[in-house]
Amino acid sequence: QIQLVESGGGSVQAGASLTLSCAASGRTLGGYDIAWFRQSPGKEREGVAAVTWRGHTKEYADSVKGRFTISRDSGNKAVVLQMTDLKPEDTALYYCAARGGTFADDAPLVGEKYYYWGQGTQVTIAS
Repeated sequence: QIQLVESGGGSVQAGASLTLSCAASGRTLGGYDIAWFRQSPGKEREGVAAVTWRGHTKEYADSVKGRFTISRDSGNKAVVLQMTDLKPEDTALYYCAARGGTFADDAPLVGEKYYYWGQGTQVTIAS
């Protein structure tokens, strides 16, 4: 069992940057693939970015490529989502999710592939 905690959300103007962080309560994220998802009212949940447990593979949604970067810190204490050039359409509740890492070394952006979820952090982008 792993309890995920997100932080770093907020309200900013379009074009600004924000950094979200995902950590585990009482333990590290070592051995877990981590993904970020987002959902806004009336829309389906969208996979945003994912990184494998070894950090070898990263995947991004087309909507955020070139603007968002996912990374693991050296001690696996957190997985960070750096978001730049934010747009109003990035407004959503952002969740991090985890699953036990595999040797397949894939980082799917499919919610059903992940077993553990945080409570989410709100990101609001004003135009």
